[in-house]
Amino acid sequence: MEANKSTHTRRVAAFSGADGYGDRASVDALVKTALKALALPEGYIRPGDRVVLKPNWVKEHDERNPGSQNWEHVVTHPSVIESVARWVAPFLQGSGSITVCDAPQTDSSFGLIRSYCQLDAMIARLRQEFDGVRFELLDLRPEEWHAVDGVTVSKRSLPGDPLGSTLVCLNDASEFVGFSGLGRLYGASFDMAETNTRHEGLHHEYMLCRTPMEADVFINLPKLKTHKKVGITCALKNLVGINANKNWLPHHTEGTPEAGGDQFPVATVKSRLEHSWMGVAKRWLKHRPSLSRVFVPVKKLARLYFGDTQSVVRSGNWHGNDTCWRMVLDLNKCLFSFGGDGLPRTTPVRYLAVVDGIVGGEGNGPMSPDPVASGIIIAGVDPASVDCVAAEVMGFDWRKVRLLKGAFEIQHLNFARFPPDEIRVISNNPSWDGPLGKMSNTFHFKPHFGWTGAIEKQTRSFVA
Repeated sequence: MEANKSTHTRRVAAFSGADGYGDRASVDALVKTALKALALPEGYIRPGDRVVLKPNWVKEHDERNPGSQNWEHVVTHPSVIESVARWVAPFLQGSGSITVCDAPQTDSSFGLIRSYCQLDAMIARLRQEFDGVRFELLDLRPEEWHAVDGVTVSKRSLPGDPLGSTLVCLNDASEFVGFSGLGRLYGASFDMAETNTRHEGLHHEYMLCRTPMEADVFINLPKLKTHKKVGITCALKNLVGINANKNWLPHHTEGTPEAGGDQFPVATVKSRLEHSWMGVAKRWLKHRPSLSRVFVPVKKLARLYFGDTQSVVRSGNWHGNDTCWRMVLDLNKCLFSFGGDGLPRTTPVRYLAVVDGIVGGEGNGPMSPDPVASGIIIAGVDPASVDCVAAEVMGFDWRKVRLLKGAFEIQHLNFARFPPDEIRVISNNPSWDGPLGKMSNTFHFKPHFGWTGAIEKQTRSFVA
């Protein structure tokens, strides 16, 4: 990151234009207009640089019809990825590399994502047009899980990151230091012991994919969506996709608030019974993965009593989740403060975020949101600032989102290096152009139902 006095670090571009992805030229123009408005310093991208483009790729939205357009509001659209790649390539002057990569949710099908996004065709076009620049497409995951009704029934090994992984020990700089939920953290699988072994006392560590950690330029390409555990998923949250082991990532704390947890919002007979029953099931299945399929019909029957996750708050899917946002901030600390060798950076990473909000997602995000034709691109070099602007554009009060409020309260390894009242929005929408606190006439995205009434602005206004 540049020095504190650099004005471009405080700028966030939020431009309206393309009303869909059908016209590639319109998408291209919108992306370039937003990037130009940032007024990046000369040499921000240099010949020979290793550039990483990190989109938001998750499992197909409609497994029964993966070729439909139901995915356009769920993943970073390939037209936005390609537009950014075309903007970057000329700066490299026939050298260096552009790697498009992600570590999607473990039960995502990268083959389907690759197919419906036509990623191979995109890479082929770029290679043909920009001779000398090395283009790569990578699934960074070490394994892919096959899940049936939310239960992992098998795992398949993958090549993973060709450069390997990076162990980052945040230790006393972690947001989990002193957290009351230590010992009861739940990660990505039934193996809670693995998660809690990585986070105890002053010992806090993460396993990151080395390709993004070694990038000279890291370009974050998130989707503008709501999120069940942190409110919104944008630049900050998108770093979950650079992890080599997602079970090291705490997602919630087991139990209810009265017991120091955030798994459920309130203690009821059903929540206590579900917590007890699921605890036994998790411990039992942890050492018997081959019997996971037996658990599928049992879970279906249990859902009839406990309720479906699409309508019942569980697993930390609500505004009281005090765990997941800490993990997200820790991941950003890892990227900004440590290199591919796991040691403190001697040269700052050049960072840029370009948010695909041409068609955003509201409601049950991040996996099954409803589309919002918002027609915007948001860009900036500071992830906390970008996310604050994104939240305001969506119609949310960023101060009510723990993730965003917490980003400006970091005591150790702070990557948000100026107060939010210094954020300057550059926009072709007069109602948005100016200080962050003066934005008006924004959208009204519907939050995840576990966040309803908790983060919306008091005064709601609508974009025509």
